[in-house]
Order: sequence, then C-alpha cells, then structure tokens
Amino acid sequence: MKVIQLGCGITGLVCAEHLARNSKVSQLVLADAKTQGAEALASRLKADKISVVRVEGEDAKALKRLIKGSDVVVNSLPWDFMDAVQHMAADTGTDYVDFCLTIQALKDFGKIDKMCRDAGITAITATGLEPGISNVLAHYAASRLDVAEELHIIDGDNGVVDGVELFSTWSPVDWVEETTIPAAIYRNGKIEYIPPLHEREVYDFPPPLGPLPVYKTVHDETFLVPKHIRTLKYADFRIGIDDNFAQAARFWRKLGLHSKELVDVKGVKVRPLDLLAALLPKPSEIAGKVRSVGGTVVEMIGTKGGRRMKVRVWTFASHEWAYKHFRTNGTGYLVGTGGAIPAEMLVEGLIKEKGLIVPDQLPYLEFIRRLRGKGLEVNEEIAPL
Repeated sequence: MKVIQLGCGITGLVCAEHLARNSKVSQLVLADAKTQGAEALASRLKADKISVVRVEGEDAKALKRLIKGSDVVVNSLPWDFMDAVQHMAADTGTDYVDFCLTIQALKDFGKIDKMCRDAGITAITATGLEPGISNVLAHYAASRLDVAEELHIIDGDNGVVDGVELFSTWSPVDWVEETTIPAAIYRNGKIEYIPPLHEREVYDFPPPLGPLPVYKTVHDETFLVPKHIRTLKYADFRIGIDDNFAQAARFWRKLGLHSKELVDVKGVKVRPLDLLAALLPKPSEIAGKVRSVGGTVVEMIGTKGGRRMKVRVWTFASHEWAYKHFRTNGTGYLVGTGGAIPAEMLVEGLIKEKGLIVPDQLPYLEFIRRLRGKGLEVNEEIAPL
C-alpha cells in the first residue's frame, strides 16, 4: 500500500511514524511545504519505504499529481484545505483520512458522502483526538448504560512553557478560530449557539490534571455523536483554556484579528487570522519545552438497571513522554494517533464501507485496543447520581 501523509506538522508526523511501522505500508510519502520535520523523521527512522516531497497546499495541480496513484492520502493540513483535498481524493479514486470536519463539510455531508460513494472510495473524516478518540470513547461509555441521554466532552491540558505566556500545542490557526466563533450545544434534537467563550466553569479532571477552567466551544462531536447515539437529549464540548488566553481571544475578536477577509497593510494583502497565527509560537518549535499533561474526558449520563448513572472515560498523554518518543507534545501524539488508527484499519482492509465515514462508525473496542497498544491508557469509572 502506498500512503501519502499530506501535512507534516506536530500531528501529521505522529501519524506518519505509526504508518511507517505498519508492515502493510510499502511506500510512505511525507509531503509538506516545509520539509524539515519530514526529513528529520525520515532520517530518524531510516526506512527505505519513506520519501519526502515538497508541495504547496495552494498548488492544486501538484497536490492532485501527488495523490494520484496512491492507495490512501492522510490529510493533516489546516481546515482551509480539507474540502479541496477530499475532492482530489474522489477525483483520483484514492481512499482518504483526515483529522477534522469543517463547518461547510457538515452542511454538505450528504453530498460529499455521495461523491465518495460514486468514486468508490472510503473517506474517513474527523478522526484525531477531538473529534476522533472522543467519539470512540463516547460510544464505549454509552455501551456501559442501558440508555445514554447526556454527553459532555471535556478537553484538558495543564501544559506550561517557561517564558511563554500564550501558546497552542496544536495548529494556532485552528486554535484561534475555535476560540473566536460561537459555541455549539445539542439540545432536544437541535443545535443551539452561544457566544464564544461565554460559559466558564472549573472542571475537576482526573489526576494528574485536577481542577482547570474550561469554556464551551464549537466542536464536531456535538454535531456527530447525537446522529449515532439516537437516545441523546443533550451534548456539549468544553475545553480547558487558560484565562489569560481567553481574555486575549476576546480582544482579538473585538479587533477582528480572527477574520479571514483580506486587509490592506501598506499595500500588502493579508488575512488577520494568518498574521495572528504567525505571531504565536509554532507548536513544533516548543514541542520539547512543554511540560505536564493533556487529554480528553468523556462523561455520559443515563440509566442502567433503572438507576441514573454517570460513566466517565478518559485518556491522557504526557508532553515530556510524547517528545521523548515521538518528537511531539502530548496533544500532537493524541491527535496523530487518533488519525493513525483508522488509517491503519484502512490499509489493513478492516474498513470496507464506501462513502464518508465518521469515527462513530468505527469498531470502538478494536480502536481502544489499538490505543492501548500505542501507549495510551483508557481509564473508566461508573457511579450512581
């Protein structure tokens, strides 16, 4: 199987390293506009199956030439490139994996599904940490109840970097977007929106995280999980955000620094979002400096044996461990691993369904088994309410 890893940043290279170790992958092409990270991985692994290609995300012709003739393309480029690469995969008859689902793709889900079915490809979308691992853990948690009614997904991270106050452990562009657009809540069959970073609370994460401030934000799981667990009446997503970062995000939004519309700066056209993201530290540059832990917690509330119960399932990764073993941070390891497992299932022939596939449709027990095989412990507790 020939696999293209498109996007070799803090998450893509984790996925690539897992795939490089898979015996079913005979060729692995690492492609990005900046190839330093890909070249470093190729040098470290010293595997003949790995090659490195420089390609610009905006160069549609070059991307399509690269994808054509491969068996699977794994797309870990930023949100802006998701839709275009999906269409290229369909045009070239190439199976496809990505780590997130855009708002536009959510609106066009049926159309994209038909496109993929007509092309005879499997396109696995929205499979990283959140969404991805979180969806899988939600279905596992639901299986522990007779009826699942209420879902809360909570992302937590107490990572610190000496001398750096504002930073993201993953794509700064995506991080700024998530904290500056309205948050989504699923309630009684409908999606409701509230202002970004509007609702703050302190959530008591399992050790070693402990209490952290969290805010509701927009996330794919709120849209996806209720479609597959039909008994759900409520779902939300909350993420741990440092209060200083939250204050800064509110300020950026007021100034319009989250905008994707071009503005003129002394004769140069720039998107404020790109400028802001460029001013934040690149995750790859601070990967070895982040200390502590990050991960996801899934809470499912419902009934079992006539009693109201809460199931809590979680997985965490140490930033130091992730850097030591994979030259990334804990978030990058979780996202990249969440993408690698479905990609491996695909190349191993375990997923045969055609069309647009979400993590909720994957075999959750096999997914969790593979998580544990890659060093990620999945913990659970169930208690009456």
